[in-house]
Amino acid sequence: MIARRRLFGLAVALPALVAAALAPSSPVRAGDGLEPYAPLLVELPGWKAGRLGGMAMQDGGSRIVVVQRGYARGEIHVSVQLLAGAPAQSRLAAGGTGMKTEASHGPATTATIDGFKLTRTFQASDKSGTILIALGPAAALSLAFKGLGEDEALATAKSFDWKAMRAAVK
Repeated sequence: MIARRRLFGLAVALPALVAAALAPSSPVRAGDGLEPYAPLLVELPGWKAGRLGGMAMQDGGSRIVVVQRGYARGEIHVSVQLLAGAPAQSRLAAGGTGMKTEASHGPATTATIDGFKLTRTFQASDKSGTILIALGPAAALSLAFKGLGEDEALATAKSFDWKAMRAAVK
């Protein structure tokens, strides 16, 4: 029964998530629910930050947060998402089991850094990949990049305050 409720909740939220992801980002405005998360997706030195976008909603006991911001430095692009609720749970479930695996998009590895579980993918041919940081059982920070080496991508991810993010999405 609980699984059906979660599936139903995801089915209800999924169209809104897709619309939020496809909509052009807009500045944070009072009342849109993103204010608490705006300071977490900080300006990065040397990068041009895009506008903060996404959505935050709460219905009864469940909350969904998808806050995103893009960053550019020349031809290098990074997209950062702070996720809570069903979007984070689905990303974390796909994150892996702690084993190093090979897939068509490149290897996926997991590690623990500063007490946070990370799942990373990297495609050397175009220096692209993702870093998924588990902030809790239903919260994650996702960083997708193109044009960065693995070490620089991780250093960029560490520019964000993971502990503050975890506290904000509890």
